[in-house]
Parts: sequence; structure tokens; C-alpha cells
Amino acid sequence: MASLRPRVDTGTLFFDFRWQGKRFRAQTDLPDTPDSREALAPKLRQVNVALKQGTFSLESYFPELIRGAASSLDESPTRIEHLPPPNKIVAATTPPFASFSDLWFGEFKVGWRKTYITTVRGILDQHLLPRFGTLAIGSVTRAQILDFRSHLSSVRGRRPGTKLSPARINTIMLILRQILQEAADRYEFTLAMGKLRPLKIPKSDVDPFNLEQVHLIINSVRVDYRHYMTVRFFTGMRSGEIHGLKWKYIDFERRLILVRETIVGGEEEYTKTDSSQRDIQMSQVVYDALQEQHKATGKMDYVFCNRAGEPLDTNNFTKRIWYPLLRHLSLTLRRPYQTRHTAATLWLAAGETPNGSLASLAMRPPRCCSASIAALCPT
Repeated sequence: MASLRPRVDTGTLFFDFRWQGKRFRAQTDLPDTPDSREALAPKLRQVNVALKQGTFSLESYFPELIRGAASSLDESPTRIEHLPPPNKIVAATTPPFASFSDLWFGEFKVGWRKTYITTVRGILDQHLLPRFGTLAIGSVTRAQILDFRSHLSSVRGRRPGTKLSPARINTIMLILRQILQEAADRYEFTLAMGKLRPLKIPKSDVDPFNLEQVHLIINSVRVDYRHYMTVRFFTGMRSGEIHGLKWKYIDFERRLILVRETIVGGEEEYTKTDSSQRDIQMSQVVYDALQEQHKATGKMDYVFCNRAGEPLDTNNFTKRIWYPLLRHLSLTLRRPYQTRHTAATLWLAAGETPNGSLASLAMRPPRCCSASIAALCPT
């Protein structure tokens, strides 16, 4: 079993243990005090558990000893031959990755959205803790991190036959970096990730619908979704924004849609970014669609809602309305987000200048093509 012992000459503590028939002693720079022993106790417990279970390895717990020879059996601590560099000493005394990541999660989640909390918790439980949980957080090496990233590229994705995407891997690695960076700042050790660059993410194709396809979709969708699709196609609103749209944010007098809230994970939240808060000028087609929708849900809070007055569910709309409709019409399957790209394309066709952002397009609906749109859309 491992133990903590003080050096006679310096009074500093070192780990003393036997493994594979040899004796090892790993030096620290902490004095022999109750506080120092308390700080090293978690590390000592981990080592003893690993020795007992047969899972111990020098690389995981005392990587600084791999290139160092075990000291002789002489009981004098003055005979210790291997003194790790200062950064290695600090790293060996840091808490386990599992306990520090839980501390980090608890301290920082107060500033996150609920959906992001769920995302981070999932990354910790599914990926980071199984790989790094028992290691001292300061002992995680660059080689271990690169090996972990390589492993992620072979992990199965959500859909059968797929692997984790570069974007997902980058998100996982970002959480790992944030945890290690916070630990490095607190315990003053060098961050192992250094200047590790994220994986290159393939550019996703923009695949908008043309005006005839928009007409086909609006006329073919269920009647109770017809005004919803009209507003969605001709405002460029995101799913969460249109699902979180309330009648109090509809200004018929000034013909404005005030984007102020969004639905994320079934919860009302602040818009995606500050710039997402905007006022959308209604075109005649959108104005007419909202006037008709007001007759159906005007007494509810939400503009588009179910019979109980609750906002539409994004997953339910996507799986039960959107994709079945595209298959029925023999149209190429696209994410609902393509309605946003479609709006931009229609505005450009109408002679609008985007000024480099879809947000600016949302402020200026089409003027020139209003007549053609109105002719294709139901009233």
C-alpha cells in the first residue's frame, strides 16, 4: 500500500509505494503539515485503490517516474533519486478530473442556457469522465488528449452508420479545454492542450426552395399549419423564434413582428444572441396570414400553438409535419432551417441588398415581388 512520508533533510512529503516488485518514491514540494496531508489524501486514496484493484500504472498517477529509476530499498529519504520538475509536482497534487469537473460545472452553469447545461452534462458523462475521471487533472498530458480526440472520430453518431461529426468533436474538446484551463489557472500548471487547433468543419450547403416549391408546400401542408408556413417562409424566423412568438409582439398598426423571445428545449428563453432581437417589417402576405391566424389563436398567448395553447414543439413539427410533407411532395429533404435561407433568397430576388447578414434582410421584406408572391400564396 502507498503511504505519505516526510524527507528527513527537507521535511517535504513524498509518496512511498511498491509496484511490480519494485519500490517507488515520488517527491512533492509540500511540507509535512496537516493541511498538506489533507491536500494529498485524495491522490493517496486513488493510488491505493488502483494498487488494490490491479489497475495502477505509473503513466496515470506518476508519469514523472516513468523515466526515473526506483530508489533503493534504503529507508533514508535522502536516497530518493528522482525529483520531478516543479510543474510535475504541482500536477501530481491536483484533484481528480472527476471532482474538479463537477466543481467547475456547478460554478459555471449559472450563466448557461438550460439546453447548454444539458449538453455539457452529457459531454461530461458520456465522454470526458470515462476517459479522464480518475486522473489528477494536472497530470493530463497532450498525448492523452490527442489520443482522446482520435478516439472520438470513431465513436458512433446519433444516426446509424454515422460517426461523430467534426463539429461535435470540437464541442467536446472545447469543454475539455475550458475545464483544464480553469484548473491550470487555479493550480498554476501548464495547460497540456496548448495551441491545439479545432478540426476543420466542412461547409454546409445552402439549399433554399424556389418560389414554386414554396407555393407547393404552403398549399399542401395541413390547413392548421398554412399560415405558420407562410410566416416562416417570408420572414426568415428561426424555429425557436416563431414557436415562441406571442401576440403581444405582433404590432398590426405598424406592421411589425417583434422578435424578443425564443423556445429552446420546451422552455422560454432569451433570443440566441443580442442581435437576434429585431423588428421584422411585415410584407402584405405575412400581414394577411397573421390576420387570419388571429381569428384562430388570438385569445391565446402564442401565435402558433396547439389546442391547449402551448407553443409548437420543434421536434414534433420536424418529424410529424415537415419531413413527411417533403417526402409526400417528392422534394429533397432539407432541415427546416432552410426556410430561413429561402427567405433570404426570395428577398435577393426581389432586389433587396443583404449587407452581408440574414439579420439585416429580416428588417427589409421584399417589395418588388410582393405581387408574384401573393399570386402564389393562399389568402
